[in-house]
Amino acid sequence: MGKSILLNEKQLEISLDRLACQLTENHSDFKNTVLVGLQPRGVELCDKIVNILSEKYNLPNINFGYLDITFFRDDFRRSEDVLIPNKTEFKLLVEDKHVVFIDDVLYTGRTIRAALTAIETFGRPKTIELLVLVDRRFSRELPIQPDYKGIQVDVYEDQKVNVGWNNKKFGNYIYLENIENG
Repeated sequence: MGKSILLNEKQLEISLDRLACQLTENHSDFKNTVLVGLQPRGVELCDKIVNILSEKYNLPNINFGYLDITFFRDDFRRSEDVLIPNKTEFKLLVEDKHVVFIDDVLYTGRTIRAALTAIETFGRPKTIELLVLVDRRFSRELPIQPDYKGIQVDVYEDQKVNVGWNNKKFGNYIYLENIENG
């Protein structure tokens, strides 16, 4: 399996800062905004965005949580593998709030569809936006597009985009991996 780096640590840091800046442009003081990290891979990205907003932009008390969408997936009962849910750490109401879903890679759009269903258990948001680090734009199965994106990549079906956080050798980075069909 071959790997090629799409964004190195410095480029990723710039992308994260740009995403946080775009959020501040649209959400100002974040009083009516809730950031929602989609489990499992959107949690680390959500934490990094919240950290940048708090430390660099001096925005205290940002409302955020982590949403598990396991039981809302359309393939929940279609796999022989038992799906193990994550712990939902989301004790916020979203009624009349601006919600921003945060995930690492937008691929088919099915995770976001499940998140749209799952968030209803916490109220009816005023608006919902989507922030992703990587948009695999030609892989969509559903009509879902990001409002904020770090990078946009065009990859083949036998390739996978991975986000590596805190890697000992590379630090934080995004890489493209060729998947061997075996």
